[in-house]
Amino acid sequence: MRDLHVVVPADIDDPTLPSGGNAYDRRVCRELAAAGVSVREVAVAGAWPRPERPARASLARALAALPDGAAVLLDGLVACGVPDVIVPEAGRLVLVALVHLPLGEEDATLASFEREVLHAVDAVVATSPWTARRLVAAHGLPAGRVHVATPGVDPAPLAPGSGGAGLLCLGSLTPTKGQDLLVDALAAVADRSWTCGLVGAVGRDPEYVAAVRGAISAHGLDGRVEITGPLVGDALEATFAAADLLVQPSRVEAYGMVVTEALARGIPVLAADVGGMPEILGDQDVPGILVPPGDVDALAAALRRWLDEPGLQAELRQAAALRRPTLDGWEVTARCLAQVMASARPGTPA
Repeated sequence: MRDLHVVVPADIDDPTLPSGGNAYDRRVCRELAAAGVSVREVAVAGAWPRPERPARASLARALAALPDGAAVLLDGLVACGVPDVIVPEAGRLVLVALVHLPLGEEDATLASFEREVLHAVDAVVATSPWTARRLVAAHGLPAGRVHVATPGVDPAPLAPGSGGAGLLCLGSLTPTKGQDLLVDALAAVADRSWTCGLVGAVGRDPEYVAAVRGAISAHGLDGRVEITGPLVGDALEATFAAADLLVQPSRVEAYGMVVTEALARGIPVLAADVGGMPEILGDQDVPGILVPPGDVDALAAALRRWLDEPGLQAELRQAAALRRPTLDGWEVTARCLAQVMASARPGTPA
């Protein structure tokens, strides 16, 4: 495979702002390099997907400096909001857009920009089957131009847990992830024994974080619900080890990498029935519970069932343990991406 230029956000390795998209980009870059691909990262600073003028100019200069026919994998967060930068390079470069979450799911005003970009590039890679279907339906893309490369997961030891009472919510504290819904649901089961960690970046939406902190205090849950900020390495592994149930009340979720990370440790999942979440959990020997999105009462009822029914806990833990060996590693993700890049040609659907 020829040299591969990968355009990523400049904060890809910022430990204070972890995200699923950044984690995906970093891992596939490493896996592709390990497989012998010459990966050349192009990290561009900016308030993506709504960058300021200097960031647009920086991205434009970076692309203009690439030789004709260069293969470029574009992180969708960077590329899909700036058709004025991307479209002029279509045809000269081999452009493949990597879409973690359609921009229109969080900001409808960006949908038309994304549509223009995705029709101009030579191929599109979605990180879940749900995302691929969504892009085809929302933007009228030919299905043959949209490929899927789901995130991988690393093998991990079984989590010993905390006897059923250890709840974990993992993800940046933003309205999309729905921690406010979880706090309200936890208030409805405050008479049960549990603790809950809200683990994730707190710098993306400070006003939302302040609102979640306020709700925790208003419900009298200080000391039981802890906002830890982002955790990595041994601290994150210790948090996983103590968790009995991953709770993901997201309003929007294209895939949910933290779900497979939990399943790799045999931790069951309680999640909102959104986006690609049902595809991860499957329809046989389901290692978790799905509830309607945005429904605090349903979320509280599911938490109550988990806390009150040891039999349900045992059943879901067994299902999660059985799912562990079926999870694909990151090498599979990288191989899918490499195949798309190798088949893409300027102006020709891959």
